[in-house]
Amino acid sequence: MPEELEESLQSLINRAVVYSDPGISLETAVIDLPVPQPADGEVLVRLYYSGVCHTDVPFCLNALPGLRVPTPKGQIGGHEGVGVVVAHGPGVTSPLIGSRVGIKYAADACLTCDNCIEDAEASCLNIKVSGYFTPGTFQQYCIATARYVTPIPDNLDLAAAAPLMCGGVTIYTALRKAGLRPGDCVAVFGAGGGLGHLRIQYAKAMGGRVIALDVGSKKDFCLSQAADEFIDITQFGVNEDLATKVKSLSNGGVRISLQCTSSSRAYAQAFSSLCFRGTLVCIGVPQNPVSFAPNIAAIVGQELRIISAKTGNRVDVKECLNLAARGFIKCHYQIRKMSELTNVFKEMQAGLIEGRAILDLDGM
Repeated sequence: MPEELEESLQSLINRAVVYSDPGISLETAVIDLPVPQPADGEVLVRLYYSGVCHTDVPFCLNALPGLRVPTPKGQIGGHEGVGVVVAHGPGVTSPLIGSRVGIKYAADACLTCDNCIEDAEASCLNIKVSGYFTPGTFQQYCIATARYVTPIPDNLDLAAAAPLMCGGVTIYTALRKAGLRPGDCVAVFGAGGGLGHLRIQYAKAMGGRVIALDVGSKKDFCLSQAADEFIDITQFGVNEDLATKVKSLSNGGVRISLQCTSSSRAYAQAFSSLCFRGTLVCIGVPQNPVSFAPNIAAIVGQELRIISAKTGNRVDVKECLNLAARGFIKCHYQIRKMSELTNVFKEMQAGLIEGRAILDLDGM
């Protein structure tokens, strides 16, 4: 990095949002930090927006299953950042200065371990997770591995690209892994939420027919996202009643049930709604995992599949963004201030946010 550029960056302030008491509360604080300097193989990205993902909440609360050690106090969270490359570390020539890039859940992966070789970079054995011990995207200036940032198409709105770095690519990857074919019927549970409306749109863009399921107040929103049918889940009692309704709207059951919520009951409903050789895609972690016990006889007799999707790899993100750049995906979002992150977390937990929340990193 040229000496004059380094001196210029050192004169700037990096405003960031940190977790004040991880594992104890959702409290966050906006602080000023020095602008970090990129090392070998790294770039410095001036971030302008960061999506707020539901996974950020359990990171803050130390409630995400599989966490090796607790999230440290003062951690900069976030893993849906978008911005512009402003400096190169030694040896870096690409991406070019001024390039629009995104930073994902996997801040870096080794690309050589068995998991990476199988295209499971988000499960890399040497992964660096953005917002968990690796400084995340709730900050104005973020260090990233040059070979691992994601190029963002020029014709894609930068703010709208932020939620696609995790929420969007997770849905796209889930549908691809489930083998969605044109004309397949897809049940979207929790369709009116931040991930839900992206599930509807990606399923439609990939040729699916969508049945959206949520509370009645979200009917108009789900239909505005091009859902073919809507079911008010509050109108049904036992699991089989709702499954019967889904099957009546889908000629015997859906090919794919996307389950992104943490409701164990919703998992049972999603499973019961499948047709022959249907696939339940597990994305959300149930509140009580042992309470969902799939019917093995049904799995064998109907040749059903249960798969999972954590997030996507570099190719998945590229394809996910290209669909949005071509106009097939319109992310519904609301811009919030950095100082509002605690309130955003609380609103997310209460189910009060329609679409996705995005932090504007240009100010408080």
